[in-house]
Amino acid sequence: MNYLIIGSGGREHAICWKLAQSEKAENIYCIPGNYGISLEKKCYIHKLSDMDFESEKSMKELFDFIEEKKIDLTIVGPEKPLVKGVVDEFQKRGLKIFGPDKYASQLEGSKEFAKKFMNKFQVRTADYVSFDKYNEALDYLKSLNSYPVVIKADGLAAGKGVFICRDFSQALVALDECMKKSKFGKAGDRILVEKYLDGVEMSILAVTDGKKMIPFVSSKDHKKLLDGDKGPNTGGMGVISPNPVMNEAIYDDFMKNCLLPTLNGIQTMEMNYKGILFFGLMIKEEKCYVLEYNVRMGDPETQSLLPLLKTDLVEIFEKTLGDDLDSLSIDWLNEFSTTVVMASGGYPDEYEKGFEISFDESNADKSTKIFFSGVSKSGDGKMVTDGGRVLSVTSIDKNKLNSIKKSYERINNIKFKGAFFRKDIGINTEE
Repeated sequence: MNYLIIGSGGREHAICWKLAQSEKAENIYCIPGNYGISLEKKCYIHKLSDMDFESEKSMKELFDFIEEKKIDLTIVGPEKPLVKGVVDEFQKRGLKIFGPDKYASQLEGSKEFAKKFMNKFQVRTADYVSFDKYNEALDYLKSLNSYPVVIKADGLAAGKGVFICRDFSQALVALDECMKKSKFGKAGDRILVEKYLDGVEMSILAVTDGKKMIPFVSSKDHKKLLDGDKGPNTGGMGVISPNPVMNEAIYDDFMKNCLLPTLNGIQTMEMNYKGILFFGLMIKEEKCYVLEYNVRMGDPETQSLLPLLKTDLVEIFEKTLGDDLDSLSIDWLNEFSTTVVMASGGYPDEYEKGFEISFDESNADKSTKIFFSGVSKSGDGKMVTDGGRVLSVTSIDKNKLNSIKKSYERINNIKFKGAFFRKDIGINTEE
């Protein structure tokens, strides 16, 4: 079978890499992909002249490519095509695609839509209020008797539109960046002010066909730029999986108060949802609160989870689309996985591109894997930086500390100008 992955980052590299291990996969195409993906067996990258997935031109190019390459199934990596309705366009043409339709994708596309959904179906979450007028939001923030609070841009902001505000002055900065400076474009035209929850963050991905939902192994994303969880939010600087705080009580609470009521909501609202639902959680006193939904695999969670997956990824996709999740058993390695992201200097703000990447692979451990995100091929055939998050290194081991150690040993042998990574991924995650 021939597969198409839409997207260009480390998540898409991990999906391509895992699919290539399946005997059922013949050719795997990635649009637009990145140079690192093209180095994998069975994998090819292809660029369209227009990647907005809205214009007639871009969609015609995409469907012409699917027909030419005889694509059997398309998997959507990033959120934007899903929110824009790419699944709807595929289904109109009778083409197989893995992901929710435009209506269901509002669970990520609008934080207020997601919050209203959670409240309606009694999914445990933090209290909130929302505003689409600057002065009303300002007056509310001035009226608060206690901080911190969390301010979120309502729309898509690539994981960066969330601010933990310790006092009014920080809240004012967040408000201005969203609603005055339009740092996140239209995504910040409406904001949510949410009750701050102090606890341990956890990510859980689950696959659903709209009737059943099966959770994956838990993980912990490190979103802050700097060691000690300081600095601005990023798209993610590293992951450890499983999350060390996960236990039976927390899992049971997640199923009862998060996953099952979410599935009930999807069923009740008759959402067209065949794909991955990502639960961004806060664990407080062994109770799970949903901070956000994502309607696709996480990045960099995917890079950490897929190396632990024993089940054929093709089987997961096929049984989901075939409404056959009842017969699916997902098996995982009983090991730890650590992913460390290497970023360009200046990320998540402005950064330079085009720096050559050098690798010393002389002592590379076979249980580690490099997943490429923001890379391209220079005119003289060298790999160069081409994004904020450039690559990630994932290592697996039965011992958590060994998993962490191996990732750092590998990433320390990768060099490019301005390279930056956190030094504490997976460390002190049980606090």
